[in-house]
Amino acid sequence: MSSVPVEQPAVTAALETPSRGFWSEAWRQFRRRKLSLAALAFVIGMGVSALFAPAIAGTKPLVTRYKGELYFPAMAYYNRSWENAIFRTQDKFRGRYPQNLKQKDPESWAIWPLVYQDPQRRLYRDEWEGIPPNPTGAKGKPYLYYLWLKGWDSLFGTNYVEEEFGELLKDGPLPFNLFGATDRGVDVFAQMVHGAQTAMLVGFVSMGIAAAIGITTGAAAGYFGGWIDILLSRVIEVVMCIPALVLILALLAIVERPSIWHIMVVIGITGWTGIARLTRGEFLKLKQMEYVTAAKALGAGRARIMFRHILRNALAPILVPIAFGIASAILVESALSFLGFGDPTRPSWGKLLDQGRDSIQEMWWLILFPGLAIFFTVLAYNLIGEGLQEATDPRMRQAGH
Repeated sequence: MSSVPVEQPAVTAALETPSRGFWSEAWRQFRRRKLSLAALAFVIGMGVSALFAPAIAGTKPLVTRYKGELYFPAMAYYNRSWENAIFRTQDKFRGRYPQNLKQKDPESWAIWPLVYQDPQRRLYRDEWEGIPPNPTGAKGKPYLYYLWLKGWDSLFGTNYVEEEFGELLKDGPLPFNLFGATDRGVDVFAQMVHGAQTAMLVGFVSMGIAAAIGITTGAAAGYFGGWIDILLSRVIEVVMCIPALVLILALLAIVERPSIWHIMVVIGITGWTGIARLTRGEFLKLKQMEYVTAAKALGAGRARIMFRHILRNALAPILVPIAFGIASAILVESALSFLGFGDPTRPSWGKLLDQGRDSIQEMWWLILFPGLAIFFTVLAYNLIGEGLQEATDPRMRQAGH
C-alpha cells in the first residue's frame, strides 16, 4: 500500500502566515525597547499639549458668543493677527475678556482654558473674580512648592509654609502659579506650555528643511558619482568645518528683527551635513543592487529610481540622524533664546532660563522647570533615535540578542 504523507501543522502554519514587512518588523522591534517607547509616548504627549496649548493655559476664550456672533479669540495664541478685530480694535478689550464680555454684552457666554493664566502678561487684580493677582519678584513662588511644604509640615510638624508663604497668605488666597511666576509676574506654567509650541515647531520645521537639503544633496552625490560627488562632498566638508552656532549667530546678525521662522531656517540650512553624508553612503551601496538595474532596464528615469526605489530602502537609517537632529535643534533654539537672539514675541524655555540666571538663588524655579523640560525633551528624542537605530539595523538586533 502506498503511504499518504501526513501534513505537518507547523509547516502549514508557517507557509500560510504572511511575512512581515520591513516597517512592521521595525515597529515590533522598537516596541521591545521600553525606554524608547516611553520616550515616544512623552514626545507625543508634549506634541498634544503644544498643539492644544491655548486650551490648557490662557486668558482668551476658546469659544465665545458675543453680540450674536461666535468668535474664537484663543486662535491669537497661534498667530496674533488671528485675533478678531472686534476685540482688538473696535471694542478694545485689551486682552481682558471676562469683565468686558459681561459689561458690553450681558448675554454673552464663553468657554475658557483649563488654567486662567497668560503666557505673555501678568494677571492683574479683579481680572477674574476669586483669582488673586500674580505676585512679582521673589514672591512668585511655585504653588507646587507650597503643596510640598504643606505635606512636609503635616508629616514632620515643621513650620516651613509659614516661613516661605506667610506674607503672601496674609493678603488672601495663594495665587495659583503652578510653576511660579517670573520677575514681572508672568505665570511660568503658561510660558512652559506655550513654549512647547516653540520647541516642537523649531525641532520639526528646522529638521524638515535640513532633511530636504541633506537627502537631496546626498542622493545626488551618491547616485551620480564622478565630479558631482567630488563637488558636493567638498561642499559638505566646508559646511561641516564651520561651527554651527557661530554660523547661526552670524546669519541672525544680518536680520534686523529675527523671528522664530528665521531661526528655524538658519538651523535647517546649517544642520543638514550629517544627513547628507549618510544618504550618500546609502545611495553608493544601494545603487549597485539588482532591483536598481532592473528599474533601469525597464526604462525608469533617474529621478524615479533615486526617490522611489533607492530612497525608500535608504530611509530607515536616515531617520536616525533626523531624530537626533530634532533634539539638537531644540538645544540650539534654547541656547539662542538664552543668549537673547530668540523671538521676543514668543514664549521659550531658553528665555525663561535667561530671566532666571541673574536671580538664581531667589527665583530658582525659573531655572528648574525649563531646565527639566529641555533635559527630558532632548533625552526623549535621543532615546527615540537609539531605538530606531537598533530596530532598523539587523546587526545591532543580533548583537542585542
